[in-house]
Amino acid sequence: MNAPAKISPATLSKLAKLGIHHRADLLLHLPLRYEDETHLAPIATVQPGSNAQVQGAITHSGIAFRPRRTLVCRLEDNGGELYLRFLNFYPSQQKQLAVGKQIRAIGEVRMGYYGLEMVHPKCRAVDDDTPLQQSLTPVYPTTAGLSQPILRKLIGNALETLPLSDTLPEALLQRLHLASFAESIRLLHNPTPDIAASTLEERSHAAWRRIKFDELLAQQLSMRVHHRERSKRIAPTLAPHRQFTARLIKDLPFALTKAQQRTFAEISRDLAQPHPMQRLLLGDVGSGKTIVAALAALQAIENGYQVALMAPTEILAEQHYLKLRDWLEPLAITPVWLSGSLKKKDKQLAAGRIASGETLLAIGTHALFQEQISFHKLGLAIVDEQHKFGVQQRLALRNKGTDANSSSSMKLNSNEPHQLMMSATPIPRTLAMSYYADLDVSVIDELPPGRTPVITKLVSDERRDEVIARVRAACVAGQQAYWVCPLIDESETLQLQTALETFQLLTQTFPELRVGLVHGKLDNIEKARVMAAFKAGELQLLVATTVIEVGVDVPNASLMVIDHAERMGLAQLHQLRGRVGRGTAQSLCILLYQQPLSELARARLKIIFESNDGFAIAQQDLQLRGPGELLGARQSGVAMLRFADISADEDLLNYARQVADELLRDFPEAARGHLQRWMANKHDYLHV
Repeated sequence: MNAPAKISPATLSKLAKLGIHHRADLLLHLPLRYEDETHLAPIATVQPGSNAQVQGAITHSGIAFRPRRTLVCRLEDNGGELYLRFLNFYPSQQKQLAVGKQIRAIGEVRMGYYGLEMVHPKCRAVDDDTPLQQSLTPVYPTTAGLSQPILRKLIGNALETLPLSDTLPEALLQRLHLASFAESIRLLHNPTPDIAASTLEERSHAAWRRIKFDELLAQQLSMRVHHRERSKRIAPTLAPHRQFTARLIKDLPFALTKAQQRTFAEISRDLAQPHPMQRLLLGDVGSGKTIVAALAALQAIENGYQVALMAPTEILAEQHYLKLRDWLEPLAITPVWLSGSLKKKDKQLAAGRIASGETLLAIGTHALFQEQISFHKLGLAIVDEQHKFGVQQRLALRNKGTDANSSSSMKLNSNEPHQLMMSATPIPRTLAMSYYADLDVSVIDELPPGRTPVITKLVSDERRDEVIARVRAACVAGQQAYWVCPLIDESETLQLQTALETFQLLTQTFPELRVGLVHGKLDNIEKARVMAAFKAGELQLLVATTVIEVGVDVPNASLMVIDHAERMGLAQLHQLRGRVGRGTAQSLCILLYQQPLSELARARLKIIFESNDGFAIAQQDLQLRGPGELLGARQSGVAMLRFADISADEDLLNYARQVADELLRDFPEAARGHLQRWMANKHDYLHV
């Protein structure tokens, strides 16, 4: 931090924990809330549940020992009395609150054992003529060992000494009816008492709108700069020869949907460019992203380049491997499988085939970007469920295509590979506009023909016996079913049905059925064996945890029971439900829930019951949870928004998108200054 010498290394370390590395960062460390110390309330007028500042004399001060050791003080003014209680206190506090002392206290008023009280209020000794504050007192986000007075002093110094000049042209501010930066930042740090507290708390005040716009604009500028820089980097030109892709399309037992054709055309055009593609392929559960990825892989292979396809779980990665092997072996293309569970000898064999260039397609898990794996000539990296990988992991895979990782002494591949990311988590439009502005996005927005929507039913746990009977009837009739449980091991606190308990119960209940069990603690070989048996129809009922959330494709499975559905998130429920309805039979998903339901759980179950549209569900999930959890964005490399809410501030996001292009085109210096103020070094990775 560019800070005065008087700031100790210990304080600098604590500031760094808050993301404050430069003095300018202090300006943007904005209050969480405010305390009103601008006026005093007579004690007789304060009401339980309100926050108030009162002043009076201590008329009693002593230590009570029931129910625990507590300092209790009685504060009186001319018309009333109020008790101050301190559960943890120091001798110095006891001395400060001795009988006869004049005290000013601020805190929440409530009804206590002795009457009206404040618990652990903020107190200070005053005189009759001690002045009141002239502005609301800011309360900042902080960390252990960094007090509010120290933060206020540092921020006050920054406000006085640092330039608060505007990064945006005056004409632009007038056009968008935005307040100046200096006016806005000063007001938010020191608001006057005449400002409605609700506009500050709800962040609807004009000063907050300016700050939120600036933050959104910085995000958009950062991503556009990243997008432009990418166009300057070199990637292999993978022209569409259509030799393999045409044969695969001809041999498929189904016709591509228009959405699949459109998205492949977009990807194909990108691959033919001499700069690296970074495209996100979005599609709802069952929309057919895998075949689009296979066609993209073939275009790279037609040009003599290798392809890596990485998935976050072994179940999903192996399913990709088996499906692509079936599609591509008739074209004399045999993929290599690489995962952490392979024996050392098999890993070395796979690594050798990848490094020599003998194999043109490698499919696997995190094992693909381990240090000992080298690609001969990597042209395309495909990452499925990309938000489940950290930014460093995706970067490590991409770097397998650079000289530093090339196994060839001739440095055959000095290019950066193209990158295709896939996600079955539908992204709301506002989220894509904000967090994926640096990517090209393709959306598969239709399901293959013949898919019938899954019927969803909400059933109380009290009717569990009826659900069990329904499962038996379905399996006896030749269908297959899932029973999904949220936990593996017993939990006394949550008292949930576990996968192990449920497996034992259903095995005993259905002696005539073949029941399997799969969960995250099984070794990968056993997990793969059980899944293969279920897919082959050797098992009629599969008890599972959420390891089957993504990618598992068993067309004959037409019934799913999700136990304790109230404990799961919307995206997870939608993903799980997508494991059925993949064949032609009418499918059913039963959400088994336990009373009482929280308001959030009730809202989630209502949404999933009423809609099969993944994008509509994602939009409502965004409103319930916020973007960070929905996207896995804390691993994405993109700076999370601190102040703006992309759902509530969509109008500001639209303005920011327009202004970003305008600034980069007409006011490049202003764009640089704005990025420096807001992003500093926070936009290095973005999406990789």
